Amino acid sequence: MISADRPLILIGAGNMGGAMLNGWLRQGTDPDHIIIVDPKPSEAMAAKLSQYGVRHVTEAPDGVTAGVLLVAVKPQITDAALPPARKLVGEGTVSVSIAAGRSMAYLEEQLGGAVIRAMPNTPSMVGRGITGCFPNAAVTAHHRASVTELLSVCGEVVWVDDEDHIDAVTAVSGSGPAYAFYLAECMAEAGRKLGLPEELAMQLARATVSGAGELMHQADEDAATLRRNVTSPNGTTAAALSVLMDEAGLQPLMDKAVAAAYKRAKELAN
Repeated sequence: MISADRPLILIGAGNMGGAMLNGWLRQGTDPDHIIIVDPKPSEAMAAKLSQYGVRHVTEAPDGVTAGVLLVAVKPQITDAALPPARKLVGEGTVSVSIAAGRSMAYLEEQLGGAVIRAMPNTPSMVGRGITGCFPNAAVTAHHRASVTELLSVCGEVVWVDDEDHIDAVTAVSGSGPAYAFYLAECMAEAGRKLGLPEELAMQLARATVSGAGELMHQADEDAATLRRNVTSPNGTTAAALSVLMDEAGLQPLMDKAVAAAYKRAKELAN
């Protein structure tokens, strides 16, 4: 799918694009098969590109056709970044956009051909992310397999059959790490109010949230079973859950939060 003649062209080497590049290099992708298009990479990224000998250009190069074109710029930059990238798309190219809220219709108009909307999340930076993907009708089984392999360096990859579901993926997992981080903040603040030193309260909350996530990652049981396993009848956890699982507890609040993120994703597309 990618080669020196039909390279993987990454537009934008910021946090997410950089995380993907790190993964590709770690898994042994030939640096000669990658081109980075970024007008101002960070010092750390520039050093990495130099270290591995990855070709870096400040604008879309002439005379090059991408095997895979991966757009990893912020949504507000796409109007400027995509028109020059159109010349990189040729027969057989598959374009992958991780710009939140940019619709398939918009991407097809800008790039043409086989296009995939993808939504990763920030745990991709440590190889523990999850990316949701939606293909247009021009995406082949070969495209799909190649993109799954490329994105898997950052974690799990799932595919949806309805574009509307990508906005839901954005609301649940794309924005989701911030919900988990805020949960840790709230737990730490609650501990502080009980008299714990601030640093200790955050240490406890941080280790608990990250440890619970790792346990859920490794366990065969689902989240509800893991929750029940922690909960002794009439114990301390049951007392806390009686508040969190009340009619006015965490679920309706999470429903509102995810719905707000979903609505905003829709607004960004218009």
